[in-house]
Amino acid sequence: MSITRAFAGAIAAAVMTAACGSTPAPPQQAAAQSAAPSSSPAPSSSSSDLLPLPKVPFPAARPMPIVEAVYRFAAAHPEVLSKMPCFCGCENRSHRHNDDCFVSARDERGRVTAWEPHGIA
Repeated sequence: MSITRAFAGAIAAAVMTAACGSTPAPPQQAAAQSAAPSSSPAPSSSSSDLLPLPKVPFPAARPMPIVEAVYRFAAAHPEVLSKMPCFCGCENRSHRHNDDCFVSARDERGRVTAWEPHGIA
């Protein structure tokens, strides 16, 4: 297993934890998780291109550097998060998958144009 796939799996586990507040998978399981290759290219954006995170009237569920890293991952990897269901009840907010917990809108090139504040909680 490559370092990149192991890192992507660990980030994916962190994404689910940040969005749903559940306990993350053990490192062995997190490293084993990987997404199938996507036919669409990943959005081209660097961290400096991203919008600031939304202001929320509640405290973040995790330290802000972790929350920021998760949002960066969500911006760069919709192909991963779109395959991950969310189990925190946010489907009543019309969320279809984990990507919807972090990103409200993307432009035609896949770049984030609006964040979903739900992922901060």
